[in-house]
Amino acid sequence: MLKLLSKSIREYIVPTVITPLLMIGEVAMEVLIPMLMALIIDNGVYAGDMDYIVRMSVLIVLAALLSLSFGVGGAFTAAKASSGFAKNLRHDIFYHLQDFSFRNIDSFSTSSLITRMTTDVQNVQQSYQMLTRICFRAPVMFIFAIVMVANTGGSLVVIFAVAIPVIAVLVYLLMRKVHPIFNRVFRNYDKLNMVVEENLTGIRTVKAYVREAHQIDKFNDSSASIRNDFVRAQKFMILMNPMVQAVAYTCMLAICWFGAHLIMGGEMGTGQLMSTFTYTMQILSSLVMIAMIITMLSISRASAERICQVLATEADMELDGPGLKEVGNGDIEFRNVSFSYGGRGQPLCLKDINIKINAGEMVGILGPTGSGKSSFISLIARLYDVTEGSVLVGDHDVREYNLTALRNSVAVVLQKNTLFSGTVRSNLQWGSKDATEEEMKWALTVANADFVFSAKDGLDSVVEQGGNNFSGGQKQRLCIARALLKNPQVIIFDDSTSAVDTATDAQIRQALRNDVKGATKIIISQRVNSVLDADKIIIMDNGRIQDVGTHDELMARNEVYQALVNVQLGGKENAGTDE
Repeated sequence: MLKLLSKSIREYIVPTVITPLLMIGEVAMEVLIPMLMALIIDNGVYAGDMDYIVRMSVLIVLAALLSLSFGVGGAFTAAKASSGFAKNLRHDIFYHLQDFSFRNIDSFSTSSLITRMTTDVQNVQQSYQMLTRICFRAPVMFIFAIVMVANTGGSLVVIFAVAIPVIAVLVYLLMRKVHPIFNRVFRNYDKLNMVVEENLTGIRTVKAYVREAHQIDKFNDSSASIRNDFVRAQKFMILMNPMVQAVAYTCMLAICWFGAHLIMGGEMGTGQLMSTFTYTMQILSSLVMIAMIITMLSISRASAERICQVLATEADMELDGPGLKEVGNGDIEFRNVSFSYGGRGQPLCLKDINIKINAGEMVGILGPTGSGKSSFISLIARLYDVTEGSVLVGDHDVREYNLTALRNSVAVVLQKNTLFSGTVRSNLQWGSKDATEEEMKWALTVANADFVFSAKDGLDSVVEQGGNNFSGGQKQRLCIARALLKNPQVIIFDDSTSAVDTATDAQIRQALRNDVKGATKIIISQRVNSVLDADKIIIMDNGRIQDVGTHDELMARNEVYQALVNVQLGGKENAGTDE
């Protein structure tokens, strides 16, 4: 885990290394001051030597100034290192996600990924800052102070040999109780983010069904779970300081008792005992800091594990790997294809698919919900890999292509239309970043998106987040235009005209047939009207191809198709245009 996270340090390695060195310098000066004070008392005050007192006082001031300088410098470099590390970590997670296949993304929920990139990274950042500062400062302070106690207090160091193992055991027992609770806390954070995300994305539905109270209850339940787990964890964590303080005061009492006997026996001076008290407080304060570190690390450990789950997930498709760089034509062939989202051994959603689609054809796909239509087309662009068999595009298995080259040649207009904040122009440039204004106008015309031309700002019309300032039908047509600008060999419409009226749907299909002749066009639809004039129509049911043919052929032999035509078109067998 640490090895994986350390890759995100990169250019911040210098402040990361300098910070512990500055902390060591700060601690060295702090430990030096009690020793100088002991010398003043034992050699200066008792001897009445003012010159000695002045010289030692100057050294104390100088040590204090150096300690301050080292501390300020360490705080600055630690802040720079930790914030830079967090920046790189978010960068690495986000860029790693871009390489994920759909199957990889299915392993994580959206809310979970958001939590990992925000709350989890923040926890790791705080721990990283503590690691570079306090995690070095506290142990070094502890070691230096123990050495000084052994040097000045002699046998008093035995007290700490008993106290330290006691604290270590108590802290270990606490951490064993707390870590599982924090693991559960971050899972509850995922649930809370999911509730908020669902509420915001479905706010219209929430208000339409007057379910605000229900959503508030769901939010309160998730929030209460987080609160209860934090309270449960804190009930254990609050024991940390009392335990350390109890051990600390026990050590102080023991030092007072044994120190008094040493002074009376002439084995220790008064100044040495005073410096031993100071060193004792430094030792115990360092133990408190170590306890704080352990507390923070117990929280961040759960966060670090969740971050590493994402970073350690290997993308099962290489975006820019080796392979063919060009798709020769739009021929598509499925050979004995079976597919399961869960992989081998899991229930199949596509079974024994065999079909050949020729370049330039317009193909319609019909079937009930859950029949496997969307799964079928997702294999063409290699959004998923087949479980069995092979899918060929341009006479080559899709796995033989460079993934970028394949997806540049296969455009998919998905069911869920997504527009990004910006302008119409910037959204169309997703299809081709170098597209000219004439090419954009051509694509908009084919997609029947003439409303852009009549808008005040035309191609520079503002697109709000999610395209919320456009209707569902307008968003669909803009997405179609965006796909056309890729100039693909294959273009797939996954129910992408469901929000437009039948007349507009017919106009789009006619424009596709007349103006996009070279590309293979696959149309998934719930409406028979949308595929009536297709060169072939594929009927799917329960993950299998039930029949393939033209409208007339299917009307002559296929009862499922006949029933669809009867229901949707009132039995008008030869309905070829929309009325």
